[in-house]
Amino acid sequence: MGASFSDVQVVTRKGGRVNTTEPLSGMPFTFEGKAAMMERALGSAGISILCQDARLAIFYAENLPPHFAALFTPGDGDAGLFGDTHGRYLTALKHKVLETGIPNNAEVEIDVDGEMRTYELKIQRTGKRGTHGLLSVMAEVTESRHREKVLKSLLRELSHRSKNLLAIIQGIATQTARNTLSLDSFLLKFRGRLQSLSNSQDLITDSSWRGAYLFELAEKQFAPYWPETAGSMPIYGINAHLTPNAAVHLGLALHELIVNSASYGAISGGAASITLNCRDAMIGEKKAIEVTWAEVLQNQTEVHEFSDNSFGRTVLERVVPSSVNGKADLNLVPGRIEYRLTIPETEFEIFKRV
Repeated sequence: MGASFSDVQVVTRKGGRVNTTEPLSGMPFTFEGKAAMMERALGSAGISILCQDARLAIFYAENLPPHFAALFTPGDGDAGLFGDTHGRYLTALKHKVLETGIPNNAEVEIDVDGEMRTYELKIQRTGKRGTHGLLSVMAEVTESRHREKVLKSLLRELSHRSKNLLAIIQGIATQTARNTLSLDSFLLKFRGRLQSLSNSQDLITDSSWRGAYLFELAEKQFAPYWPETAGSMPIYGINAHLTPNAAVHLGLALHELIVNSASYGAISGGAASITLNCRDAMIGEKKAIEVTWAEVLQNQTEVHEFSDNSFGRTVLERVVPSSVNGKADLNLVPGRIEYRLTIPETEFEIFKRV
């Protein structure tokens, strides 16, 4: 019979000295009482115990889940519990543990009532030479393995998106440098474009990488430049939910348009005569949306940054439509700037129409 809990000596400190003479308080437990407590602990922890002899016959099992309990017969091997395929795998692994004495782990997936469940076994050798056996501690890890798979998938997605974002930043830096004549000008424009990316990315991250709504994206891009005296931002039509890719690139387009207006266009002239509208459209036979920017200039001779080789024009006419597999049209006439971007249905969803 083993020692009772009251026979166990504990280490405490009194006055800075170590005292090992005080027994644990409370009533002593019999061996049977401790065994009952261990059984209850195994049950609440969802842990099963399997004991096998040197022939790998299972002679003792404790706290088996219902699926395994229905299959268990004392003296059977692993194939009886886990099926032939898993049985062969576990038999080979356990023979190695018996031979070497080195513990090992294994995982098996079992179909339980039409659902795949994952079980982890921690296997170690027991007994003395000539009387060796095996102790296997088994626990279901279905949910933890699922969370691991989801986390790995999210990390792969994050890595992919990070690389795409870095490629966009590299392109912005290169093109901005080609179209500026001074370091100060480069830094001003580059920082603004990076902030545009950051604003779009904030919305995408807040949605758990699902994308961003058009109206929220436009408000985020316009807010730093929109005059406080101009009232609410004129955004109309369909509040489409854009994919992360479409949100990032449309954000860049809106940034170029609003910065131009604040620097040279309607906003700089003191009149926020700008509208942004989204309506249904088609690209060939496929459904799409058309996002339209319309800006009326106070002075019909007003200049803008959209010269033939400017970065802003490249973004609007080439980079953005190509990135969303759509098409774009930038129309510059005296006193007016119009930009139309058509986005295919693969890059948006419409959850609600107002």
